[in-house]
Amino acid sequence: MKVALVNSQEPFVEGGAEYLAQSLRDQLIKRGHKAEIVRIPFKWYPPSRILDHALGCRLMKIDPADVDLVIALKFPAYLVPFPNKKVWLLHQFRQAYDLWDTPFQDIPDTPEGRGVRDMVRRADAAYLPEARAIYTNSEIVARRLREFSGIRADGVLYPPLSRPDLFAPGEPSDYFFYPSRILPGKRQRLAIEAMRFVHPSVKLVLAGTPVSETHEHELRSLVLEFKLQERVRFLGWISEEEKARWMAEAYGILYLPYGEDSYGFVTLEAFQCHKPVITLTDSGGTDELVTHEETGLVAEPSAQSVAEAINRLWANRAWSVELGENAHRSLDRLEISWDRVVGSLLA
Repeated sequence: MKVALVNSQEPFVEGGAEYLAQSLRDQLIKRGHKAEIVRIPFKWYPPSRILDHALGCRLMKIDPADVDLVIALKFPAYLVPFPNKKVWLLHQFRQAYDLWDTPFQDIPDTPEGRGVRDMVRRADAAYLPEARAIYTNSEIVARRLREFSGIRADGVLYPPLSRPDLFAPGEPSDYFFYPSRILPGKRQRLAIEAMRFVHPSVKLVLAGTPVSETHEHELRSLVLEFKLQERVRFLGWISEEEKARWMAEAYGILYLPYGEDSYGFVTLEAFQCHKPVITLTDSGGTDELVTHEETGLVAEPSAQSVAEAINRLWANRAWSVELGENAHRSLDRLEISWDRVVGSLLA
């Protein structure tokens, strides 16, 4: 079968969606199919560009003579018309939905901004049902789709890791590890602020590419302000192999996003490494994997609460190891496998 994986991407920016598209392509090829990723450039500023990109996707033509199946992943890529199209929905354009009226809204609350929001919602309601099937990557995305657009997903396909064998347990060291793109919505700032209240023996290691020099400067200034230079380390971009090594030797893992679309690859990687994860009550889909006091800790979104969670694990090494073991065992019940994903999308 010839499969086109249609995905939208901000130029030169790679994150979980890009990783997932590449992994799905590799898995299809491994199973004897032909697969290509069709990357559609997408920028959401100024707001008028959002509608330009959405219209561009509707005008895009993929010839059925060249492609047997289109699998679309996120807005506005899933607007591309094709008679045999399925959607593995990673997220809608959340700024027009659950992020509206939050600090992460991005679209201005002006007549133009509200017009863009409404057009995005109308486009989703009109064109998502064109797909032969819609799967989501988590229960929370399925719930948002149902609540905001009145569309019921055909099922949840949890994203597996591309190379699960890369992630293995190691001896816990003296640091908590937070690997992720560095941007306000991932809330590395909260992790740094929490370090003021954490046991002085504990360190924080942050890995990831900053989305802006301004935000990176703000975080580094915070470290200087709180005199945490000896306890907070920025690694910048690291390879998957390096990430696996840092994770294997971490005492625990932090993943503190706001309203995440799924459990996040960080959480899955941590569980593969038998590590407990600290996440937050408003982190969204992370609670589909992280069960409080069973596979990790779910803290309130405050520096003091994050610090308390870190200190609880640090004070009881045996319990922390037990949570990590529970985390690894919990993966079986969710049926997270590429066989299930590919089988469902090609059925």
